[in-house]
Amino acid sequence: MTQVKTLAFGVICLLLGACGVSETAVTAAAVAKGQAQQAEQAKKQMDQFQKQLDAANKQADAQREAAESATQ
Repeated sequence: MTQVKTLAFGVICLLLGACGVSETAVTAAAVAKGQAQQAEQAKKQMDQFQKQLDAANKQADAQREAAESATQ
């Protein structure tokens, strides 16, 4: 009878341990998905900033060229 109790206790411990492992895996997957979304959002923001920077540079070049033309 003692062996059956020990075996049952061992099986219960394994099952509970497996639940913890699967919960950890699910949590890790959720964190990874969140980080991927943040990285994608950061890339979009960086692309938008680059477009704005390019537009500002073009405007500055046009103003400089206009000022140079006006002085000649």
